[in-house]
Order: sequence, then structure tokens, then C-alpha cells
Amino acid sequence: METVADTDTDTDTTAPAAQRRTPRPRADALRNRERIVTAARELFVEFGPDVPLDDVARRAGVGNATLYRNFPDRAALTHEVVLAVTSRTTARAEEATAAETDPFAALSRFVHAAADERIGALCPMLSGVFDKDHPDLLAERDRLEAAVEGLVSRAMSAGRLRTDIAVGDVLVALSQLTRPLPGIVCLDIDRFTHRHLQLFLDGLEAPARSVLPGSAATLENLRRRD
Repeated sequence: METVADTDTDTDTTAPAAQRRTPRPRADALRNRERIVTAARELFVEFGPDVPLDDVARRAGVGNATLYRNFPDRAALTHEVVLAVTSRTTARAEEATAAETDPFAALSRFVHAAADERIGALCPMLSGVFDKDHPDLLAERDRLEAAVEGLVSRAMSAGRLRTDIAVGDVLVALSQLTRPLPGIVCLDIDRFTHRHLQLFLDGLEAPARSVLPGSAATLENLRRRD
């Protein structure tokens, strides 16, 4: 059942044309849009990016028409979810930096906060059909990478983080440890996620207790598509 009217904007139609305000989304329309993005984020994590959009609308509590009015196709919805997850995760990195004086504590705080933002949703979506090089996405990616690089660099400079890893190792492990395999019903996954992340963080802390195989994963490694 639809939750909003056919028009999602408020416009002052009584004023002369030259003085009319630019239409702005209604508050309930904005809430519906946010609910759709949140529902899509959760379902992409649980079942992968090809989950039926009808399921997204159902979990968001909106009608299909509302979903398609906001996002005309899967690519548009995926774009918005990637943008939202990336932006929110960057904010968590910045908050961790500001809140913690111990650089390793800041990195740890970020890792757990990023899990709560469902950063694991990004990996399967980036293999989907949408514009991965859209300027908005590239700008948010650069912000996230810079924020996480700062956390890693400060922890390493302080002698708290083992030196044989790179920021790519943190991002890959974080993505892998925060999402179940698509199609697998793991209703209690969240209660294990933070335990496993803490095990991962214990392995990152200096001094290193083992020799890692291979080489550190850099951001350049992650950007390669061949």
C-alpha cells in the first residue's frame, strides 16, 4: 500500500512564477527514501545485490511505485546505497579519530563502527552493473580511503600496529568479516561479527606474532580490475 501521494514535493503555486520556490521533497518523501536505502543496504548484505526490488520495497514498508519513483532502476538504487554506506563509514572514521587519543583504539573503534554501517555491502555491489566511476562515488571513496589511511598511519607511527600490513588489508578483512555468504540465512550473524573483528584486531596489534604470507594489500591493489 502506498505511503506517499503521487507528488513528493512541496511547491508554492500561489506566488508569481518568478517568486516561486524551487520544489523541495516533502518530509515524508525523504523518510521513505531513507527507508528504501536502509532496507536495500540490509538486503544487499544478506542476499547480494540481485535481491528482488519488490523485497526491498516490502522491507522498507513502501509500495513499489514509491520505490521506483525514487529509484527508476537497480543501478540508481545501488548507486545511492554505495554512496550512503561510503559516506557514513567515512564519518565513523572521522569520529573515531576525534574521540580516541590512542591511535590503535581509534582504529579499533572505527572497525567496529564500520561493521555496524554494513560496510560489507560494498563488495558485492561493486561487481554490479552501475557507474563505478561516477564523480560522487569517486569523491566519497577518496574521502573514506584518506580517513582510513590516516587511522592506519597514525597507529603504525605510534608503534601500536604491525608494520607488514597496509590499509587494503584492513578494508578487505573488514568487508569479509562483516557479511554472510549471499543466500545463507544467518539470523544471528551480528552477535558473532564483533567477536571475530576483535580477533582480527588482536592480530593487527604490534608486536607481530607471526610472519604474514604474501605482500601487504595496498589501495592500488584494490583498485585493479584485471
